[in-house]
Amino acid sequence: MNTCSSHPRVSWIILIIVGLVAVLCTSANAQGRVSGRRIGIVVDERLSALRDSPDLSGKLLRRIGRGRAVSITGQNRSRDGVLFYSVKVSSRTRGWLQKEALIFPRRAGDDERLLRLINASAEFDRVARARIFLDVFPHSPLRPRVLLLFGDAAEQAAVRLSHDASRRLNAEEMQANEAPVFSYALNYGGLDRYNRQGVRFAFDRDQRKFHYEGGSWREVIRRYPRSPEAAQARSRLAAIVAKIK
Repeated sequence: MNTCSSHPRVSWIILIIVGLVAVLCTSANAQGRVSGRRIGIVVDERLSALRDSPDLSGKLLRRIGRGRAVSITGQNRSRDGVLFYSVKVSSRTRGWLQKEALIFPRRAGDDERLLRLINASAEFDRVARARIFLDVFPHSPLRPRVLLLFGDAAEQAAVRLSHDASRRLNAEEMQANEAPVFSYALNYGGLDRYNRQGVRFAFDRDQRKFHYEGGSWREVIRRYPRSPEAAQARSRLAAIVAKIK
Protein backbone atom coordinates (compact mmCIF):
# COMPACT_ATOMS: atom_id res chain seq x y z
CA MET A 1 0.00 0.00 0.00
CA ASN A 2 1.30 3.44 -0.85
CA THR A 3 2.18 5.25 2.33
CA CYS A 4 2.06 8.59 0.52
CA SER A 5 -1.74 8.62 0.74
CA SER A 6 -3.36 10.98 3.26
CA HIS A 7 -4.03 9.85 6.79
CA PRO A 8 -6.27 11.37 9.48
CA ARG A 9 -3.53 11.62 12.13
CA VAL A 10 -1.39 13.96 10.05
CA SER A 11 -4.26 15.59 8.25
CA TRP A 12 -4.43 15.92 4.49
CA ILE A 13 -4.90 19.60 5.29
CA ILE A 14 -1.17 19.74 6.06
CA LEU A 15 -0.40 18.66 2.52
CA ILE A 16 -2.63 21.41 1.13
CA ILE A 17 -0.95 23.94 3.42
CA VAL A 18 2.50 22.82 2.30
CA GLY A 19 1.45 23.29 -1.31
CA LEU A 20 0.04 26.74 -0.58
CA VAL A 21 3.24 27.74 1.19
CA ALA A 22 5.23 26.77 -1.91
CA VAL A 23 2.92 28.82 -4.16
CA LEU A 24 3.03 31.86 -1.87
CA CYS A 25 6.80 31.76 -1.55
CA THR A 26 7.29 31.38 -5.30
CA SER A 27 4.97 34.30 -5.98
CA ALA A 28 6.66 36.46 -3.34
CA ASN A 29 10.13 35.76 -4.66
CA ALA A 30 9.02 36.61 -8.21
CA GLN A 31 7.93 40.04 -6.96
CA GLY A 32 11.14 40.60 -4.97
CA ARG A 33 9.39 40.08 -1.64
CA VAL A 34 9.41 37.37 1.01
CA SER A 35 6.12 36.20 2.45
CA GLY A 36 5.74 37.27 6.08
CA ARG A 37 3.75 34.19 7.03
CA ARG A 38 5.18 30.71 7.62
CA ILE A 39 3.60 27.40 8.46
CA GLY A 40 5.06 25.17 11.18
CA ILE A 41 4.16 21.59 12.08
CA VAL A 42 4.24 20.34 15.67
CA VAL A 43 6.54 17.31 15.97
CA ASP A 44 7.51 17.30 19.65
CA GLU A 45 4.42 17.43 21.84
CA ARG A 46 6.61 17.43 24.96
CA LEU A 47 7.45 21.06 24.09
CA SER A 48 4.15 22.07 22.48
CA ALA A 49 2.65 23.98 25.40
CA LEU A 50 0.85 27.00 23.95
CA ARG A 51 1.45 29.90 26.36
CA ASP A 52 0.11 33.40 26.73
CA SER A 53 3.61 34.88 26.75
CA PRO A 54 7.05 33.96 25.33
CA ASP A 55 8.30 32.44 28.54
CA LEU A 56 8.44 28.92 30.00
CA SER A 57 6.59 30.22 33.06
CA GLY A 58 3.85 31.78 30.92
CA LYS A 59 0.28 30.65 31.47
CA LEU A 60 -0.57 27.38 29.69
CA LEU A 61 -3.42 27.91 27.24
CA ARG A 62 -3.52 24.42 25.78
CA ARG A 63 -1.31 21.63 24.50
CA ILE A 64 -0.99 21.48 20.71
CA GLY A 65 -1.17 17.95 19.32
CA ARG A 66 1.56 16.33 17.27
CA GLY A 67 1.05 16.84 13.54
CA ARG A 68 -0.91 20.08 13.95
CA ALA A 69 -0.13 22.92 11.54
CA VAL A 70 0.19 26.44 12.97
CA SER A 71 0.77 29.83 11.34
CA ILE A 72 3.83 31.79 12.51
CA THR A 73 3.19 35.50 13.04
CA GLY A 74 6.27 36.57 15.00
CA GLN A 75 8.99 35.54 17.41
CA ASN A 76 10.57 36.55 20.70
CA ARG A 77 13.33 35.24 22.92
CA SER A 78 12.73 34.76 26.63
CA ARG A 79 15.07 36.05 29.32
CA ASP A 80 16.64 32.61 29.65
CA GLY A 81 17.42 32.43 25.92
CA VAL A 82 14.60 30.18 24.68
CA LEU A 83 13.16 31.27 21.33
CA PHE A 84 9.36 31.34 21.06
CA TYR A 85 7.18 31.76 18.00
CA SER A 86 3.95 33.70 18.08
CA VAL A 87 1.48 31.32 16.45
CA LYS A 88 -2.07 31.27 15.23
CA VAL A 89 -3.67 27.87 15.80
CA SER A 90 -7.16 28.85 14.66
CA SER A 91 -9.19 32.01 14.17
CA ARG A 92 -9.79 32.11 17.92
CA THR A 93 -6.63 30.57 19.31
CA ARG A 94 -3.24 32.27 19.43
CA GLY A 95 -0.25 32.05 21.70
CA TRP A 96 3.45 31.29 21.97
CA LEU A 97 5.19 27.99 21.15
CA GLN A 98 8.78 27.01 21.84
CA LYS A 99 10.83 26.86 18.63
CA GLU A 100 11.97 23.25 19.06
CA ALA A 101 8.38 21.97 19.10
CA LEU A 102 8.07 22.76 15.38
CA ILE A 103 9.51 21.91 12.00
CA PHE A 104 9.03 23.92 8.81
CA PRO A 105 8.35 22.27 5.43
CA ARG A 106 10.55 24.72 3.51
CA ARG A 107 13.32 25.39 6.02
CA ALA A 108 16.67 23.85 5.08
CA GLY A 109 17.81 21.20 7.52
CA ASP A 110 14.46 20.57 9.18
CA ASP A 111 14.14 17.20 7.44
CA GLU A 112 17.48 16.22 9.02
CA ARG A 113 16.37 17.48 12.42
CA LEU A 114 13.13 15.49 12.24
CA LEU A 115 15.06 12.39 11.18
CA ARG A 116 17.25 12.71 14.29
CA LEU A 117 14.10 12.92 16.41
CA ILE A 118 12.66 9.85 14.67
CA ASN A 119 15.85 7.88 15.34
CA ALA A 120 15.71 8.86 19.00
CA SER A 121 12.04 7.86 19.29
CA ALA A 122 10.62 4.45 20.12
CA GLU A 123 7.53 2.38 19.37
CA PHE A 124 4.46 4.40 18.36
CA ASP A 125 6.24 7.76 18.64
CA ARG A 126 8.68 6.64 15.93
CA VAL A 127 5.83 5.62 13.64
CA ALA A 128 3.92 8.87 14.17
CA ARG A 129 6.94 11.13 13.61
CA ALA A 130 8.00 9.15 10.56
CA ARG A 131 4.47 9.62 9.22
CA ILE A 132 4.80 13.38 9.64
CA PHE A 133 8.11 13.32 7.78
CA LEU A 134 6.62 11.38 4.86
CA ASP A 135 3.68 13.77 4.60
CA VAL A 136 5.63 17.01 5.00
CA PHE A 137 8.87 16.27 3.12
CA PRO A 138 7.80 14.49 -0.10
CA HIS A 139 11.00 15.45 -1.95
CA SER A 140 13.62 15.05 0.78
CA PRO A 141 16.65 12.92 -0.14
CA LEU A 142 16.25 11.35 3.30
CA ARG A 143 12.86 9.90 2.40
CA PRO A 144 14.10 6.35 1.54
CA ARG A 145 15.70 6.11 4.96
CA VAL A 146 12.51 7.23 6.70
CA LEU A 147 10.38 4.82 4.68
CA LEU A 148 12.64 2.00 5.84
CA LEU A 149 12.43 3.18 9.46
CA PHE A 150 8.65 3.49 9.22
CA GLY A 151 8.34 -0.14 8.15
CA ASP A 152 10.83 -1.38 10.74
CA ALA A 153 8.95 0.39 13.51
CA ALA A 154 5.65 -1.07 12.27
CA GLU A 155 7.05 -4.62 12.25
CA GLN A 156 8.43 -4.14 15.77
CA ALA A 157 5.00 -2.94 16.86
CA ALA A 158 3.45 -6.08 15.33
CA VAL A 159 5.33 -8.24 17.83
CA ARG A 160 3.86 -6.41 20.81
CA LEU A 161 0.40 -6.17 19.24
CA SER A 162 0.39 -9.92 18.62
CA HIS A 163 1.11 -10.54 22.29
CA ASP A 164 -1.49 -8.03 23.46
CA ALA A 165 -4.19 -9.39 21.16
CA SER A 166 -3.59 -12.98 22.29
CA ARG A 167 -4.20 -11.92 25.89
CA ARG A 168 -7.22 -9.71 25.25
CA LEU A 169 -9.19 -11.69 22.68
CA ASN A 170 -11.19 -14.33 24.52
CA ALA A 171 -11.43 -17.59 22.57
CA GLU A 172 -14.81 -18.57 24.05
CA GLU A 173 -16.34 -15.19 23.22
CA MET A 174 -15.07 -15.38 19.65
CA GLN A 175 -16.40 -18.91 19.17
CA ALA A 176 -19.80 -17.86 20.51
CA ASN A 177 -20.31 -15.66 17.46
CA GLU A 178 -20.31 -16.67 13.79
CA ALA A 179 -17.58 -14.25 12.70
CA PRO A 180 -14.25 -15.79 11.55
CA VAL A 181 -11.67 -15.80 14.32
CA PHE A 182 -9.10 -14.01 12.18
CA SER A 183 -11.53 -11.14 11.66
CA TYR A 184 -11.47 -10.50 15.41
CA ALA A 185 -7.69 -10.18 15.21
CA LEU A 186 -7.79 -7.71 12.34
CA ASN A 187 -10.46 -5.70 14.16
CA TYR A 188 -8.41 -5.61 17.37
CA GLY A 189 -8.60 -2.12 18.89
CA GLY A 190 -4.86 -1.94 19.47
CA LEU A 191 -4.36 -1.62 15.70
CA ASP A 192 -6.48 1.51 15.41
CA ARG A 193 -3.90 4.20 16.12
CA TYR A 194 -1.43 2.51 13.77
CA ASN A 195 -4.06 2.33 11.03
CA ARG A 196 -4.58 6.06 11.43
CA GLN A 197 -0.88 6.50 10.65
CA GLY A 198 -1.20 4.49 7.45
CA VAL A 199 0.16 1.23 8.89
CA ARG A 200 -1.54 -1.91 7.65
CA PHE A 201 -1.02 -5.31 9.20
CA ALA A 202 -1.35 -8.83 7.82
CA PHE A 203 -2.37 -11.66 10.13
CA ASP A 204 -0.74 -15.09 10.12
CA ARG A 205 -3.68 -17.37 10.94
CA ASP A 206 -1.52 -20.41 11.77
CA GLN A 207 0.83 -18.64 14.17
CA ARG A 208 -1.79 -16.07 15.17
CA LYS A 209 0.64 -13.19 14.77
CA PHE A 210 0.52 -9.81 13.09
CA HIS A 211 3.11 -8.70 10.57
CA TYR A 212 3.58 -5.36 8.86
CA GLU A 213 2.01 -5.43 5.41
CA GLY A 214 5.13 -3.83 3.90
CA GLY A 215 3.77 -0.79 2.09
CA SER A 216 6.65 1.57 2.90
CA TRP A 217 9.27 -1.04 1.93
CA ARG A 218 7.56 -1.56 -1.41
CA GLU A 219 7.54 2.19 -1.95
CA VAL A 220 11.31 2.30 -1.41
CA ILE A 221 11.78 -0.43 -4.02
CA ARG A 222 9.42 1.23 -6.50
CA ARG A 223 10.53 4.85 -6.17
CA TYR A 224 14.19 4.47 -5.17
CA PRO A 225 15.28 1.18 -6.77
CA ARG A 226 18.98 2.09 -6.85
CA SER A 227 19.19 3.33 -3.27
CA PRO A 228 20.98 1.33 -0.54
CA GLU A 229 17.64 1.21 1.27
CA ALA A 230 16.01 -0.67 -1.64
CA ALA A 231 18.20 -3.73 -1.04
CA GLN A 232 17.32 -3.66 2.65
CA ALA A 233 13.63 -3.28 1.84
CA ARG A 234 13.74 -6.36 -0.41
CA SER A 235 15.38 -8.33 2.38
CA ARG A 236 12.72 -7.27 4.88
CA LEU A 237 9.87 -8.19 2.54
CA ALA A 238 11.42 -11.59 1.88
CA ALA A 239 11.75 -12.19 5.62
CA ILE A 240 8.06 -11.39 6.17
CA VAL A 241 7.02 -13.78 3.39
CA ALA A 242 9.16 -16.50 4.96
CA LYS A 243 7.59 -15.93 8.37
CA ILE A 244 4.05 -16.17 7.06
CA LYS A 245 4.83 -19.36 5.13
